[in-house]
Amino acid sequence: MKKSLLILALVTASASPVFAQSSVTLYGVVDDGINYTNNTGGHHNFEMASGYGYGSRWGLKGTEDLGGGLKTIFTLENGFDLNSGRANQGGRMFGRQALVGVAHDNYGSITLGRQYDSVVDFLAPTTANGNWAGFLFAHPYDNDNTDNSFRVSNSVKYTSPNLGGFKFGGLYGFSNAAGQFANNRAMSIGASYVGGPVTIGAAYMDVDNIGMGSTGAVAANDASFFASNQREFGVGINYKISQATLGFVYTHSRIENPTGNGYLTPPNFPAGISVHSLTFDNFEFNAQYYFTPTFFAGAMYTYTSGRYDASNGSSKPKWNMFGLVADYYLSKRTDVYVQAVYQKVSASTGTFLDTAYISGADNSSSTNKQVVARIGMKHLF
Repeated sequence: MKKSLLILALVTASASPVFAQSSVTLYGVVDDGINYTNNTGGHHNFEMASGYGYGSRWGLKGTEDLGGGLKTIFTLENGFDLNSGRANQGGRMFGRQALVGVAHDNYGSITLGRQYDSVVDFLAPTTANGNWAGFLFAHPYDNDNTDNSFRVSNSVKYTSPNLGGFKFGGLYGFSNAAGQFANNRAMSIGASYVGGPVTIGAAYMDVDNIGMGSTGAVAANDASFFASNQREFGVGINYKISQATLGFVYTHSRIENPTGNGYLTPPNFPAGISVHSLTFDNFEFNAQYYFTPTFFAGAMYTYTSGRYDASNGSSKPKWNMFGLVADYYLSKRTDVYVQAVYQKVSASTGTFLDTAYISGADNSSSTNKQVVARIGMKHLF
């Protein structure tokens, strides 16, 4: 009896339990600098500004191998302002991303939570602002969300695996409002192709009652515009030639019945006027050149043709934007950069659109021109 118990104990002790492999990674970006604006509400301004080259953040991402090519994935990502310590994205703890789901090597992933839309996933990487330049280079008022001004809450998203350089996906964000299924819901689809020197991205997004309320797909403290509908589509292409990358992007945005804008402080958005619609057609040309593996320069020109239809008439404002950036890497994780953006608005409308406003400035100019220059530093961890 004792001999049998001893053998059982030895066998039990030598057995190797099988557990699924899992990992959790802490990561982040710290970006800070000094901005100079030549005209903000009629005055020039020097200010400390965090996250303009690349949004300051910290996050946790993890996986658990379930076997057979299937795994559980999650991401929790917080955006913050380095200079004040406050949380960005409306004060949310994990305002940049908060998602959980499953992924398969052959079939792609399905994730649930607060996530990036298809414009950000597939189209934005072909723009200057969504790739190597940052916030200041966004199209006027980030009207197409290529600068990721808002995320989509209550969303389910599918992303395909890489199919020979081709990827596609789609997202649906629920309103979470009982009896109001279409009240602040979002949907988007997109695709991209990366092959040799060519990168192509395209996307479409539609959001109903954007910015209405605090619990929908795109809440009031998250939206760029507050409107009954925001719809946009676009396509972009980058072509690499030796150390240079050339890009062209076209996007179209239409905002129905807008009542406000998240970037503009009152009374900049018109009071007592019913705005029926705003449309923006953005044409961006960008170029990036690596002089050495640790130093690059970039340039962007964007022409935006708009249309304003309201109870006080119609007009067609135009925006011309020029941007330059130079970036030097002190190491693989740390770089310093300088950048400047100029914007001019033409075709006077007699509305809030007459005054220049570069996304990231603390207010619009008192004229139709504005310049913002920045020197900054970024560290990855």
